[in-house]
Amino acid sequence: MTAVPAVVVLMGVSGSGKSTVGRLLAGRLGVPFVEADDLHPAGNRSKMAAGRPLDEKDRAPWLLSLVGWIRQATESGTGGVLACSALRYEYRERFRRAGRGVWMLHLAIGEAAARRRVAERRGHFMPAALVESQYTALEPLRPDEPGLTVDAELPAPAIVDLVFAALRAGG
Repeated sequence: MTAVPAVVVLMGVSGSGKSTVGRLLAGRLGVPFVEADDLHPAGNRSKMAAGRPLDEKDRAPWLLSLVGWIRQATESGTGGVLACSALRYEYRERFRRAGRGVWMLHLAIGEAAARRRVAERRGHFMPAALVESQYTALEPLRPDEPGLTVDAELPAPAIVDLVFAALRAGG
């Protein structure tokens, strides 16, 4: 297999399976896993729980903390897997500038399926009512971005297998 990217960012809307796939992938790669939702300030969580989407001002400190984590993971050589919506191209560019070898895995899913999955979750601050706003913000992975887009409705182990096949083929 070719060299594994320093950091794999699992991107996609809420309910696409980023956390589930990310944990499996990190385990298979033997690297740390970070759930970006855990790094949101309390105010962001409260705002989303109240059904209000975040704006750029809300996201700024959160994105800085993610950039810092990516920088540390790449500079230390530990690498890692980050589950993060990364809906906008601009955010993904910031992540790539933070460290060499950042690779995106876009878990693509239809809006109805994402809404259903989010509605079925328990104990998460993101309500199904905000799924639509994520599709409004979503800028799919561009052909020139290092990474892969996969169907998020595939079983998580199958997605991890697809990632390994893509990496073997040179990413």
